[in-house]
Amino acid sequence: MGGYRYVTELWKKKQADTMRFIRRIRAWNYRQLPRVHRAPRPTRPDKARMLGYKAMPGFVVYRVRIRRGGRRRPERKGVIWGKPANHGINHIKNRKNLQSIAEERVGRICTNLRVLNSYWVTEDGSNKWYEVIMADPRHKRIQNDPQINWIVRAKHKRRECRGLTSAGKKHRGLRQKGHLAHNARPSRRANWKRRNTTHLW
Repeated sequence: MGGYRYVTELWKKKQADTMRFIRRIRAWNYRQLPRVHRAPRPTRPDKARMLGYKAMPGFVVYRVRIRRGGRRRPERKGVIWGKPANHGINHIKNRKNLQSIAEERVGRICTNLRVLNSYWVTEDGSNKWYEVIMADPRHKRIQNDPQINWIVRAKHKRRECRGLTSAGKKHRGLRQKGHLAHNARPSRRANWKRRNTTHLW
Protein backbone atom coordinates (compact mmCIF):
# COMPACT_ATOMS: atom_id res chain seq x y z
CA MET A 1 0.00 0.00 0.00
CA GLY A 2 1.56 3.27 -1.15
CA GLY A 3 1.83 6.45 0.86
CA TYR A 4 -1.09 8.15 -0.88
CA ARG A 5 -3.40 5.35 0.24
CA TYR A 6 -2.63 6.16 3.87
CA VAL A 7 -3.44 9.82 3.23
CA THR A 8 -6.73 8.83 1.61
CA GLU A 9 -7.68 6.67 4.58
CA LEU A 10 -6.84 9.55 6.91
CA TRP A 11 -9.18 11.92 5.02
CA LYS A 12 -12.01 9.35 5.23
CA LYS A 13 -12.05 9.76 9.04
CA LYS A 14 -13.13 13.40 9.08
CA GLN A 15 -14.69 13.15 12.55
CA ALA A 16 -11.52 11.82 14.17
CA ASP A 17 -9.98 14.13 16.77
CA THR A 18 -6.86 14.69 14.70
CA MET A 19 -8.73 15.66 11.53
CA ARG A 20 -11.17 17.87 13.41
CA PHE A 21 -8.30 19.77 14.98
CA ILE A 22 -6.46 20.12 11.65
CA ARG A 23 -9.64 21.33 9.94
CA ARG A 24 -10.22 23.96 12.64
CA ILE A 25 -6.68 25.26 12.29
CA ARG A 26 -6.88 25.29 8.50
CA ALA A 27 -10.25 27.07 8.50
CA TRP A 28 -8.82 29.78 10.77
CA ASN A 29 -5.80 30.14 8.49
CA TYR A 30 -7.88 30.28 5.29
CA ARG A 31 -10.20 32.93 6.77
CA GLN A 32 -7.26 35.33 6.95
CA LEU A 33 -6.48 34.88 3.23
CA PRO A 34 -8.22 36.42 0.19
CA ARG A 35 -11.35 34.76 -1.12
CA VAL A 36 -9.48 33.38 -4.15
CA HIS A 37 -5.75 32.78 -3.81
CA ARG A 38 -3.11 30.49 -5.25
CA ALA A 39 -2.10 27.53 -3.11
CA PRO A 40 1.61 26.65 -3.12
CA ARG A 41 0.77 22.94 -3.31
CA PRO A 42 -2.37 20.77 -3.05
CA THR A 43 -3.70 20.33 0.48
CA ARG A 44 -4.87 16.86 -0.51
CA PRO A 45 -2.18 15.48 -2.88
CA ASP A 46 -3.86 12.08 -3.11
CA LYS A 47 -7.18 13.58 -4.20
CA ALA A 48 -5.51 16.02 -6.59
CA ARG A 49 -3.65 13.19 -8.34
CA MET A 50 -6.87 11.19 -8.64
CA LEU A 51 -8.41 14.15 -10.48
CA GLY A 52 -5.54 14.62 -12.94
CA TYR A 53 -3.03 16.85 -11.14
CA LYS A 54 0.68 16.32 -11.73
CA ALA A 55 3.52 18.04 -9.89
CA MET A 56 5.02 19.54 -13.04
CA PRO A 57 5.18 22.97 -14.68
CA GLY A 58 1.89 23.99 -16.24
CA PHE A 59 -0.35 22.87 -13.36
CA VAL A 60 -1.63 25.39 -10.80
CA VAL A 61 -3.85 24.96 -7.73
CA TYR A 62 -6.15 27.77 -6.56
CA ARG A 63 -8.10 27.80 -3.31
CA VAL A 64 -11.49 29.53 -3.19
CA ARG A 65 -13.88 30.39 -0.35
CA ILE A 66 -17.64 30.07 -0.90
CA ARG A 67 -20.40 31.17 1.45
CA ARG A 68 -22.50 28.26 2.65
CA GLY A 69 -26.26 28.10 2.55
CA GLY A 70 -29.08 28.56 0.08
CA ARG A 71 -29.59 31.32 -2.43
CA ARG A 72 -31.36 34.47 -1.22
CA ARG A 73 -33.34 36.12 -3.97
CA PRO A 74 -31.56 39.42 -4.84
CA GLU A 75 -34.57 41.75 -4.71
CA ARG A 76 -34.44 45.26 -3.26
CA LYS A 77 -35.99 45.25 0.24
CA GLY A 78 -37.50 41.86 -0.55
CA VAL A 79 -40.19 43.42 -2.79
CA ILE A 80 -41.23 41.35 -5.79
CA TRP A 81 -43.61 43.00 -8.21
CA GLY A 82 -45.45 39.88 -9.26
CA LYS A 83 -47.86 37.22 -8.21
CA PRO A 84 -47.82 35.93 -4.61
CA ALA A 85 -46.61 32.51 -5.79
CA ASN A 86 -43.24 34.12 -6.63
CA HIS A 87 -42.85 36.14 -3.42
CA GLY A 88 -40.31 33.80 -1.79
CA ILE A 89 -37.04 35.39 -0.69
CA ASN A 90 -35.20 33.17 1.76
CA HIS A 91 -36.00 29.48 1.22
CA ILE A 92 -34.68 29.33 -2.32
CA LYS A 93 -32.02 26.80 -3.31
CA ASN A 94 -29.40 27.31 -5.99
CA ARG A 95 -29.65 25.01 -8.98
CA LYS A 96 -25.86 24.78 -9.17
CA ASN A 97 -23.81 23.24 -6.38
CA LEU A 98 -21.26 25.30 -4.45
CA GLN A 99 -18.33 23.40 -5.94
CA SER A 100 -19.35 24.38 -9.47
CA ILE A 101 -19.74 28.02 -8.39
CA ALA A 102 -16.24 27.89 -6.89
CA GLU A 103 -14.82 26.65 -10.21
CA GLU A 104 -16.56 29.47 -12.08
CA ARG A 105 -15.15 32.14 -9.77
CA VAL A 106 -11.61 30.89 -10.20
CA GLY A 107 -12.05 30.60 -13.96
CA ARG A 108 -13.31 34.19 -14.09
CA ILE A 109 -10.12 35.41 -12.40
CA CYS A 110 -7.60 33.15 -14.18
CA THR A 111 -8.85 33.59 -17.73
CA ASN A 112 -5.64 32.27 -19.29
CA LEU A 113 -5.94 28.90 -17.52
CA ARG A 114 -8.33 25.98 -18.00
CA VAL A 115 -10.22 24.40 -15.11
CA LEU A 116 -9.47 20.68 -14.90
CA ASN A 117 -11.25 19.64 -11.71
CA SER A 118 -11.76 20.56 -8.05
CA TYR A 119 -12.21 19.01 -4.62
CA TRP A 120 -13.42 19.93 -1.14
CA VAL A 121 -10.80 20.95 1.45
CA THR A 122 -12.54 22.14 4.62
CA GLU A 123 -15.48 24.11 5.93
CA ASP A 124 -16.73 25.99 8.97
CA GLY A 125 -20.14 27.34 9.95
CA SER A 126 -20.18 30.04 7.28
CA ASN A 127 -17.82 29.00 4.47
CA LYS A 128 -16.62 26.11 2.37
CA TRP A 129 -13.18 25.94 0.78
CA TYR A 130 -12.43 24.17 -2.48
CA GLU A 131 -9.17 23.74 -4.35
CA VAL A 132 -9.40 24.03 -8.13
CA ILE A 133 -6.84 22.34 -10.40
CA MET A 134 -5.91 24.55 -13.36
CA ALA A 135 -3.83 23.81 -16.44
CA ASP A 136 -2.02 26.32 -18.66
CA PRO A 137 -2.93 25.50 -22.29
CA ARG A 138 0.05 27.50 -23.60
CA HIS A 139 2.66 25.60 -21.61
CA LYS A 140 4.84 23.22 -23.61
CA ARG A 141 4.74 20.55 -20.92
CA ILE A 142 0.93 20.55 -21.07
CA GLN A 143 0.85 20.55 -24.86
CA ASN A 144 3.29 17.63 -25.11
CA ASP A 145 1.71 15.42 -22.44
CA PRO A 146 -0.68 12.95 -24.15
CA GLN A 147 -2.69 12.49 -20.93
CA ILE A 148 -3.63 16.16 -20.56
CA ASN A 149 -3.17 17.86 -23.93
CA TRP A 150 -6.86 17.34 -24.77
CA ILE A 151 -7.55 20.42 -22.61
CA VAL A 152 -5.52 22.60 -25.02
CA ARG A 153 -8.21 22.45 -27.71
CA ALA A 154 -10.35 25.55 -28.10
CA LYS A 155 -13.61 23.77 -27.35
CA HIS A 156 -12.54 23.45 -23.70
CA LYS A 157 -12.44 27.21 -23.10
CA ARG A 158 -14.51 28.19 -20.03
CA ARG A 159 -15.62 24.58 -19.61
CA GLU A 160 -16.53 25.28 -15.97
CA CYS A 161 -19.19 27.80 -17.07
CA ARG A 162 -20.83 25.26 -19.39
CA GLY A 163 -21.14 22.48 -16.86
CA LEU A 164 -18.45 20.27 -18.40
CA THR A 165 -16.42 19.62 -15.26
CA SER A 166 -17.28 16.81 -12.87
CA ALA A 167 -19.14 19.14 -10.47
CA GLY A 168 -20.96 20.71 -13.41
CA LYS A 169 -22.13 17.35 -14.74
CA LYS A 170 -23.41 16.50 -11.28
CA HIS A 171 -25.74 19.52 -10.99
CA ARG A 172 -26.90 18.93 -14.58
CA GLY A 173 -28.16 15.50 -13.51
CA LEU A 174 -25.73 13.54 -15.70
CA ARG A 175 -24.64 11.20 -12.90
CA GLN A 176 -27.97 9.37 -13.30
CA LYS A 177 -28.86 6.98 -16.12
CA GLY A 178 -31.99 5.26 -17.33
CA HIS A 179 -35.53 6.23 -16.36
CA LEU A 180 -34.24 8.47 -13.56
CA ALA A 181 -32.72 10.89 -16.06
CA HIS A 182 -34.72 10.56 -19.26
CA ASN A 183 -35.06 14.36 -19.55
CA ALA A 184 -31.43 15.26 -18.76
CA ARG A 185 -29.66 14.41 -22.01
CA PRO A 186 -28.11 15.98 -24.01
CA SER A 187 -29.23 18.82 -21.73
CA ARG A 188 -32.53 19.74 -20.11
CA ARG A 189 -33.03 22.68 -22.42
CA ALA A 190 -32.19 20.73 -25.61
CA ASN A 191 -34.37 17.85 -24.46
CA TRP A 192 -37.31 20.17 -23.78
CA LYS A 193 -36.82 21.90 -27.13
CA ARG A 194 -36.82 18.57 -29.00
CA ARG A 195 -40.03 17.47 -27.27
CA ASN A 196 -41.77 20.83 -27.88
CA THR A 197 -40.79 21.53 -31.47
CA THR A 198 -43.27 20.74 -34.20
CA HIS A 199 -41.70 19.35 -37.38
CA LEU A 200 -43.79 19.69 -40.52
CA TRP A 201 -41.81 17.33 -42.71
